[in-house]
Amino acid sequence: MFNVIICDDEINTLKRIIKIIDKYMKRNHIEYKKYIFNDYNESFMNIVKSSLPFKIYILDIETPSRSGIDIAREIRQKDLDSVIIFLTGHEELGGIVLKNDLMFLSFINKFDNCEERLTEALRKSFDLLHKKQVIKIEDGLNTYIINLNDILYLSKDSYERKTIIQTDYTDFKVSKSLSKIFKMLDDRFEQTHRSCIVNMSRVIRIDKANKIIYFDDNSSTDLLSDKYKKELGV
Repeated sequence: MFNVIICDDEINTLKRIIKIIDKYMKRNHIEYKKYIFNDYNESFMNIVKSSLPFKIYILDIETPSRSGIDIAREIRQKDLDSVIIFLTGHEELGGIVLKNDLMFLSFINKFDNCEERLTEALRKSFDLLHKKQVIKIEDGLNTYIINLNDILYLSKDSYERKTIIQTDYTDFKVSKSLSKIFKMLDDRFEQTHRSCIVNMSRVIRIDKANKIIYFDDNSSTDLLSDKYKKELGV
């Protein structure tokens, strides 16, 4: 799931940007969530500090309290992967942005062909984020793009006949079978049960006696069978 974080202090601009984003996402059947702000407040900074994957920031350069350039600098101190797109009503501020090594994707004037330029910036954003280590699953009209490192384990829901992909931030239920998804994963993933595949890079401890696997986010699963326990060498 993509997370789009938008900050602009002008209500009409916010509404216009949201409309453009919704139009693009729905047309391309992309799963996403919006976080909308009119200033760089504490709630905004909590998103910056969070471990949400696939962040696309759309930042107003000028707000009542802070500059979007300063915010982008703070983002880049800890996050080199998220996409940053700047918005402004003042074209001359582009020079200031270019002088800062912020690795931003696009600089868009709110009043000059904004929809076309933002739509193209969104397309480029997805191209960039797709190049990271991800799994892409088509499920009906929905497309799920999940960072492999965010996955803790995958399990089979026999009742709903779905595969559940458990991540740090949510779980995804998809129609594709566990075995088919297994073929899409890399070698960090191991089968621990006929109904479970685990991201071994996220495992911190395996309780062999009680057959419990513990992950680095303090969660666990008991989907560890004798057969696969031997194959794992535990």
